[in-house]
Amino acid sequence: MNLARQPGLLIRTILTASAVALAAVASSPAPSSHAAAPKPPDAFAERMKLYARISSATRMDWRTLAAIDQYERTMARAHPRTRPIRKDAISGIFIPKERWSGELNPDSDDSKPGSIRFFHGIGRDGSGDGIADRDNDADLLFSVASQIAKYGNGKDDFAIGLWEYYQNTRSVQRVEQFRKIYQTYGKLELTQHAFPLPVSSVYSYRSTWGNRRSWGGYRIHEGTDIFAGYGVPVRSTCFGIVEVKGWNPFGGWRIGIRDLDNLYHYYAHLSGYEKSIKPGDVVRPGQVIGWVGSSGYGRPGTQGKFPPHLHYGVYRDRGLVEWAFDPYPMLHRWESAEKKALKVDRQK
Repeated sequence: MNLARQPGLLIRTILTASAVALAAVASSPAPSSHAAAPKPPDAFAERMKLYARISSATRMDWRTLAAIDQYERTMARAHPRTRPIRKDAISGIFIPKERWSGELNPDSDDSKPGSIRFFHGIGRDGSGDGIADRDNDADLLFSVASQIAKYGNGKDDFAIGLWEYYQNTRSVQRVEQFRKIYQTYGKLELTQHAFPLPVSSVYSYRSTWGNRRSWGGYRIHEGTDIFAGYGVPVRSTCFGIVEVKGWNPFGGWRIGIRDLDNLYHYYAHLSGYEKSIKPGDVVRPGQVIGWVGSSGYGRPGTQGKFPPHLHYGVYRDRGLVEWAFDPYPMLHRWESAEKKALKVDRQK
């Protein structure tokens, strides 16, 4: 059939084809504006891969590498301006340019392992590409681990290596504490928290940060007071290690716990401790460590100078000193999360 000689038929054919095409387009699924974004990589899995790689190269246990890396990460958080790390970094390691390349090296950005060693820099190639890249996670962790491992992997050797690298007793203590926590639980993801009192108990609290205190001299209140009856259980809020336990003239019977974020959790005015708890023990969120009381403001054993309550404070280690900050927002967040979890459990 010659459509060119039948204009009406030609137009009807074109319109029919167009309609079919439009129908096909209309029936095809439209691209979703809410398409699932690529799943971000599991940070803990990525770290484990890095630790396994450096462990095979240095024969240093992954828990030891994790402790070093985590300490470095906490220092980067405490000093973001002077210890910057990349946003996409897997490791928390920071090494200044002059230490990486060598103080007398004329090229502060040197990435050649040979010339770096010549100028006594610590930069090393941990990735196997022949380059000592200060922006490479494997190179960074391998460089630090190599320096610390020079003295051996025994307990005393490790402590000496840490001291030689950091020149800071506090740093040595922190890395060893973190290693013990990782050794106890055998995993990296230890980020859960708990409210310091059972959320099913009767208690009350509000933000008391900065309030004035007069006993022992005028000072500000560095923490949050949670009022409850005598004997209400006091629980660890985190995975951590017991650092201090005993009497304090201000806090009475108190206990201090260090967590993997290098935060010191301070629990004061207790009426007593859980008997099995001692300094050096590793604890978990929700584990009972003592009971609410009213001890303090006097000689050992002084009780009753104020209503029973838990004084809860948090201090961040900045390397040489520690600074307190207001724990109220964290307490409120942990309390809400725990109450929500209990509500979900009851509905099951």
